[in-house]
Amino acid sequence: MIFVKAQPGDTTDSVIRKFTKKVIMEGLLLEFKQKEFYQKPAEKRKEHNKEIQRRQKARKRARARVSKI
Repeated sequence: MIFVKAQPGDTTDSVIRKFTKKVIMEGLLLEFKQKEFYQKPAEKRKEHNKEIQRRQKARKRARARVSKI
């Protein structure tokens, strides 16, 4: 559960902004979106493998940039 304490002098808008920032940082919205529809285990594996490949590609590009310098 997420709690946000309002400091003296905080407006309701600033408290709402703090709350939404915490919700995003905790990843609750992403979790709810993922649980909205059933995803087959095979689809989960494919998505996971795509994510791993995307990270490896990004690391490779970053290493290439560093080696050029």
